[in-house]
Amino acid sequence: MIPSDIPKLPGLGTTWYKRGPRYWLRRASGALLWFLVMAFFCYIALVLYRGFRTSLPPTVRTVWDWAQAVVSVMALVRGWRVQRRDLRRKLLDPPTPDQARQAKRDETRRSTGLAVAGRALWLVAAPVAPALAAGCIGWVAAAFAVREYPSEIGARRALEHSRSLTTGQKRLR
Repeated sequence: MIPSDIPKLPGLGTTWYKRGPRYWLRRASGALLWFLVMAFFCYIALVLYRGFRTSLPPTVRTVWDWAQAVVSVMALVRGWRVQRRDLRRKLLDPPTPDQARQAKRDETRRSTGLAVAGRALWLVAAPVAPALAAGCIGWVAAAFAVREYPSEIGARRALEHSRSLTTGQKRLR
């Protein structure tokens, strides 16, 4: 049984407290959802890129494809490093449950506008679409390849702090 004072985290609910099968199911389902989103994203990127490369002469096309492969590997590594650096920064000062919820709300609000604006940009970005997709894959993979999310650490600290205040008040009485 989970105590009632356990805060709910976005995407994890209260499962982070015990880290049992429900917790790992939520983490796995989140990763699977992002895997499917990224697969669709890569498909669109490759379709756009294929449309762009058909207008190139055969010699230039070969050189461009090889350059795109190298840049895509570099973008994959860069996406991974950017996410890991951000996670490290968040681990130094983990968000409280309220901050995590607010950040999730802000992210959701921003993503809608970015998705709409991004549609037109994809046509311009077609020559480098595979590299952009690779960078996103690196970023998403690094986000799910952590043992514990910063929001979990922040929630655990906030819970310990609230419990220590509660026990301190009981001692004063």
